[in-house]
Amino acid sequence: MDGNGRWAGKRALKRFLGHQKGAESVQYVVETASRINLPWLTLYAFSLENNLRRPKSEVSFLMKLLKSYLVGNVKRMNDNNVRMAYIGRTHDLPQEVQDTMRWAMESTAKNTGTTLTLALNYGARSEIVDAVRSILTDLTTEAHTRGCSVDDLLGAGALEALDESSISRKLYTAQMPDPDLVIRTSGEQRISNFLLWQIAYSEIFVTDRLWPDFNGLHLLEAIAAYQRRERRFGGLGESFTDEDLDNLQPAEEVAAEIKDHLIPKSETRSEPKSEAKPETKSDPVLTRR
Repeated sequence: MDGNGRWAGKRALKRFLGHQKGAESVQYVVETASRINLPWLTLYAFSLENNLRRPKSEVSFLMKLLKSYLVGNVKRMNDNNVRMAYIGRTHDLPQEVQDTMRWAMESTAKNTGTTLTLALNYGARSEIVDAVRSILTDLTTEAHTRGCSVDDLLGAGALEALDESSISRKLYTAQMPDPDLVIRTSGEQRISNFLLWQIAYSEIFVTDRLWPDFNGLHLLEAIAAYQRRERRFGGLGESFTDEDLDNLQPAEEVAAEIKDHLIPKSETRSEPKSEAKPETKSDPVLTRR
């Protein structure tokens, strides 16, 4: 949800008007997600860094806007079978905002369609820190219950039992699947501390469109682009066969072709004259036979 301020700046408007326009985009995107039966939609609405580094007046306005959005849209969410959820250090938000968040979540809890998760006061690094803290707290509690030390538990196999799933279960998103697609608005080529653990194999779609100009149609365009991609998860694509490996150009030939592009000219001049230099082609590229 990036670009609210720039959207306003391009129109010589105050930043808060950009945030208001961005809240309208949330409505369009959520309703579109509901209509196509998208099971999960997570919006990065307010980062931990926003809370710490933005002017207090802007943070205060964003909290009022969040509260207003929830109060004004719970009926619409129920009409669209949308369920509310949140991730982040929400306990650090103003109490009246927390109360409204809780009310909206309880009011939509029985809905079975799209789960709209708002990332509020969220940062992926802090999420991982919180997960590790929770694991250590559990170990300490178990050690106290058993009447032993944490070192004893670690020596008895607790350390070896710690794996990726152990950490995933302690993340804010423990009840959610990892994202398939990350949409980045405003043309930014960075992740901005968003779901760093969960998006390891997510596809990324970047659009220059600012968030206030992003609507349901653009969500469908991003999903269509995602559907044309082939996801490998570190393996080989479905169209790749062992025959393709046999047809690859030998590594030594490729090395000879690109040698002059990898080794500084000063080093190649210092080579003994008796050694024959490999033949260099006019436009060396890595090719398949």
